[in-house]
Amino acid sequence: MTQLGEQGLQKERVEKDKSMFGGREIAGKTLAIIGMGHIGAATAREASALGMKTVGYDPALSIESALKLPREISIADSISSAVAEADYISLNIPYIKGEGGTHGIIGKDVLSHMKNDAVVLNFARGELVDSDAMKEYLDAGDGRYISDFPDDLLWNHKNAILLPHLGASTEEAEETAAAMAADTIQAYLEHGTIQNSVNFPAAALPERKEGSIRVTVATQNVPGMLAYISDVFAKHGINILQQINTSRGDLAYNVIDVELGADTIDLKDLQKELTMHDGVLSSRILFGVAGAGYARNIEGSYFV
Repeated sequence: MTQLGEQGLQKERVEKDKSMFGGREIAGKTLAIIGMGHIGAATAREASALGMKTVGYDPALSIESALKLPREISIADSISSAVAEADYISLNIPYIKGEGGTHGIIGKDVLSHMKNDAVVLNFARGELVDSDAMKEYLDAGDGRYISDFPDDLLWNHKNAILLPHLGASTEEAEETAAAMAADTIQAYLEHGTIQNSVNFPAAALPERKEGSIRVTVATQNVPGMLAYISDVFAKHGINILQQINTSRGDLAYNVIDVELGADTIDLKDLQKELTMHDGVLSSRILFGVAGAGYARNIEGSYFV
């Protein structure tokens, strides 16, 4: 463009050569959204407003995020089924290492279910995509891969567009991220709420009733844990006012509001009984100073 301008040919050539840059409309196309947290839900709403069909997949979809989704969205039961008919695929999931994590989750199996001209949009984490499998997919068809993470294998592929990761490279974004981090920590310390976590399930209860006590319990995600917690409260004559139990992978997280009975209860003894059961990882009693009241079960030893 600069050279054409210097030659005085820019206006003429741009009009003549614009057919080289033909694309396709997004209205009426299908967008698969993998991960429907805050960003995924916002992506679904905006895509729906632009006339796109939307299909989503998220095994840990929270009630809060579900309420923000457009009514027209279809929910798939796997990544493969979500991408099968999609023209565009947006990745909005965290990167989690280890067994059962998300490293290379977009691999040969998922790519084999996609249309040969689908466009994968990865602005989440580069490690989510298996580069070798993606190269095979791009070589075999007319698909596209667009990401803002570097990739040593795909950096010069004709069907890949790799951009710098600049999402937080503005003063406003940095301020917003800092405020979000502070709000997230405050919500956890004061209310036991978990949001935007990469390894814990999202969980939130409404404000607790005045005079009640909130208890949080983190456990292994195995059968019988919720029943045990409820039995401990029942044994001490404590009424449960409201509760939520959510899980993610091997972890489960419980937030429980309780109303103490007429009898005096030693909260320290109660917490130790809750915490030291096999499978319980930690507990907190939210009463008084925010951030206090934390206890852990570490290989059978009690730490407060």
